[in-house]
Amino acid sequence: MQVHYLEIVTQEVDATCAAYERLHSVKFSEGDPGLGNARTATLANGGKIGVRAPMHESEEPVVRPYLLVEDIDAAIESAVSAGGEIALPPMEIPGYGRFAIYIQGGNHHGLWQM
Repeated sequence: MQVHYLEIVTQEVDATCAAYERLHSVKFSEGDPGLGNARTATLANGGKIGVRAPMHESEEPVVRPYLLVEDIDAAIESAVSAGGEIALPPMEIPGYGRFAIYIQGGNHHGLWQM
C-alpha cells in the first residue's frame, strides 16, 4: 500500500504550508490548477502532499489520503463491497491519472490510478 497523494483541505493554506516547510524542510509549489489550486510538495516515496482551500462553500476541511491502485474501477467496487459509499466516482485529471473518493466509517478515502 502506497500513499500517492495526501490532500489537506483547509482555510489556512499558507499557514499550513509554512508549518510543514519549517517542520520537514520542504518547499511547496504555487497553486496547481489541475489539483484544485493545491500547493504541493514531494513525499519521500515520490508521491505528493497537496494543501488547498475548499473548492465550494459546503466543502469541509479534511485530510484525505489517496492510495495508489492498479485498477481504480475494481478498487472502488471492492470498497463499496466492504461497505464504503462512493463520494466521487472514478474520473480523469488530465496529466495526473484517474482518482475516486469513497467514505467509510465517516472518513474520506481516495484511490488513485496512474
